[in-house]
Amino acid sequence: MQVFRSIDDIPEDFGPSAVTVGKFDGVHLGHRAVIGRLLAVAHRERLSSVVVTFDRNPLSVVAPERCPEDLVSVEQKLELLEVTGIDAVLVLTFDRELSRVPAEEFVERYLVSKLHAKTLLVGSDFRYGARGAGDGALLRELGARDGFQVQLIDDVRPDGHDRVSSTWIRSLLAEGDVAYAGVLLGHPPTVRGVVVHGAQRGRQLGFPTANLSPQCEGLIPADGVYAGWLIDGGVRHPAAISVGNNPTFEGVPQRQVEAYVIGEDLDLYDHVVDVEFAERIRGMVAFGGIDALIEQMTSDVDTASRMLAD
Repeated sequence: MQVFRSIDDIPEDFGPSAVTVGKFDGVHLGHRAVIGRLLAVAHRERLSSVVVTFDRNPLSVVAPERCPEDLVSVEQKLELLEVTGIDAVLVLTFDRELSRVPAEEFVERYLVSKLHAKTLLVGSDFRYGARGAGDGALLRELGARDGFQVQLIDDVRPDGHDRVSSTWIRSLLAEGDVAYAGVLLGHPPTVRGVVVHGAQRGRQLGFPTANLSPQCEGLIPADGVYAGWLIDGGVRHPAAISVGNNPTFEGVPQRQVEAYVIGEDLDLYDHVVDVEFAERIRGMVAFGGIDALIEQMTSDVDTASRMLAD
């Protein structure tokens, strides 16, 4: 997959192409439905398949007070897009200048002149251009003028009612429902970070954990204990994962993601690892003493092992 970080990176002879445009936060089932159609059209018409996306949520520029947290980082998004089999991604820097580009100019500057788009596929609620003035109807007008077809893709509704959206997935993660969030995403909710030195409490209790730096990529789910996986260098290890401030101990100032690799004691310091969340075991609670905490941690690890073995 080719990655273009600006339109200047696109070769002059690139295309013709089938293109879709959007935030693609999480690359969830709705996004994958659009990409699936994109790949089918590109194969049938012998076009290059291209996703145009942004380096940040546009709301962070035009309405920061309404901007939600990202489900994935840009690099995570690129990795998720790559496995779909598309040919190229154009990552546009969304700044004040881009936010002011009129809808017609956006199409001409990025899609027609540079990508030589012959087919454009977008969700039925797609909006683009300054003040979100562009919509499907305008795209069809521009397509008739500039020589590209427009296909609007209906929403994916797994329960027959609610459309798959990044907003819905965020709400599930806020509740700790990582299992259903994973269904809607089409992949496990994942955070990525550097393993750093902690207070060594887990090791002292017999459960050495890999503590992720607070500067994680990916949206961290609700406080609690989870079954999941720690991935280091492409190797997946079953893990019991804790998210929270560890209320049993004082002096833990910020939320932490800690993963106990089940059955192994690995030296992971300074490694960049992925932590995948499979199922929630329980919420975060404070214990009256160390013995009660150790008993619960033992139970959590047993529960995680059973969940991951199913």
